[in-house]
Amino acid sequence: MFLIEVEPMIKILIADDHAIVREGLKQILSGTPDMVVTAEAANGTEALERISKNDLDLVVLDIGMPGRSGLDILKEIKSQRPELPVLILSMYPEEQYAVRVLKAGASGYLSKESAPDDLVKAIRQISQGKKYISPTLGAILALERH
Repeated sequence: MFLIEVEPMIKILIADDHAIVREGLKQILSGTPDMVVTAEAANGTEALERISKNDLDLVVLDIGMPGRSGLDILKEIKSQRPELPVLILSMYPEEQYAVRVLKAGASGYLSKESAPDDLVKAIRQISQGKKYISPTLGAILALERH
């Protein structure tokens, strides 16, 4: 008898108000053996509901959703489940929001212009308890410190 070691699945909630974006993200992640999208939300209220009812390892959260902002939702997630990592996904350039969301408790920031591989890399890194910042944001942060 052979024992096959199975990677634990990273259970993900995708919160984005655009159905086509959610589908695209699910398609990217479906080709990744150690990740599974177990819940979806089209707005912040749904996201908070899904977080309270599902066993999740990570949230991919769009910062620009109707109703409450992604930043408000991030703060509420962090007050309800401080240990739950959140990757912010945004169409806004990193310079605009990344530092603010990281200070608010996000584990990473990814532009929607990023390559699919970057999404997978960010999720893996964040699920291991690390922060994810792109090389571009790393350069911005390095310049700010000098």
